[in-house]
Amino acid sequence: MSAGFNRDRLPAWPEYADQHGLVLDGRGRWQTTRCDMHGGSDSLRVNVQSGGWRCMSCEASGGDTLAHYRATTGADFEAAARALGAWVVGGNPRVQRPARLAARDALESVGLELGVCAVVVADARSGIVPSDEDWQRFLQAAGRVEFIAREAST
Repeated sequence: MSAGFNRDRLPAWPEYADQHGLVLDGRGRWQTTRCDMHGGSDSLRVNVQSGGWRCMSCEASGGDTLAHYRATTGADFEAAARALGAWVVGGNPRVQRPARLAARDALESVGLELGVCAVVVADARSGIVPSDEDWQRFLQAAGRVEFIAREAST
């Protein structure tokens, strides 16, 4: 029995937003919602036609709802595709993997996230106890670096 990813079955942004408690604000192609990657209230810009998204604050970005789901949950490709109903078992699915993250973009993201980690660690070594917010951001940054490393090794 064959199985694979079918991009046509990914939910569009309005449907995805409803399913994940996100409120899209605005009219037209680009709409705004909160960014769950850094906790921003209105910094994530979403192209409801193409599926692309980018946070204007933390600069996280992706090309579709699958990429957003993976970035916010840490799920691997197949688990995310299954969760969003885009993994087809049986039949003859159109198997497509999304474009890989460009090396330059991956290095830029890793650099930004490691900068966050370095500040929190330097403060901790100086005797400054990180606030809960700083600690959560540190864990988020470390998780993103781990995610990119995992993606690069596949």
